[in-house]
Amino acid sequence: MKLPDIQIDCEGMLNIDIMELPINCVVVISEGKAKVRELPEHGEYKIVTHQGKVKRMRREEGEEF
Repeated sequence: MKLPDIQIDCEGMLNIDIMELPINCVVVISEGKAKVRELPEHGEYKIVTHQGKVKRMRREEGEEF
């Protein structure tokens, strides 16, 4: 599930209300931007970097057999 990006204020402060976040999520910060993504119940979340910067976030899901 893609959630709205988190805003970083002009003072560089990141304010997160944990009551509005999913129970299991990840916060990624790169180049002054912050993004929140909900973690899959079964699967992987890959963060791809290039030259020290986040290039892509990829979600791979699976299910128990």
